[in-house]
Amino acid sequence: MSTERKPTPEAPQAPETGPRPGRLTAAAALAGLEGLALLGGGVYMLVMGLAGSPDSPRQAETGGITLIVLALLPLLAARGLLKLRSWSRGPAIITQIMALPVAWQLLQADSAAIPAGIALAAVAIASLVLLVNPATTEALGIRGPGGVQGQK
Repeated sequence: MSTERKPTPEAPQAPETGPRPGRLTAAAALAGLEGLALLGGGVYMLVMGLAGSPDSPRQAETGGITLIVLALLPLLAARGLLKLRSWSRGPAIITQIMALPVAWQLLQADSAAIPAGIALAAVAIASLVLLVNPATTEALGIRGPGGVQGQK
């Protein structure tokens, strides 16, 4: 028996290796930026929960750990986008969709959080536009509905 796999006609072809589109690089950068912001916020909350004097140390520690774990999703998605992995588009889109309600809540605040809400909304919308762009989809080797590549 041979251990060599034979390609099937239904098997998706790997994307062509070529230059990465600028839109894809920008989407990866924005996802990475969001991941780093979550990571930084999580570390800050965790340190303040452990070393500071918050109203509820347990809540601060739990919130910090949660943010650190949540930071993994956009960071892994950004890495996958840079390496042209088709699986990475899904987590990147999910991250942006999750960011929109957070931005909305920040915009509803009557405080200095409003500029943060504007920035988060702008990053999330820009990232979504970049991630659904046909050039990005093609570079990642994602086929359209019915498995048909975009016609040129």
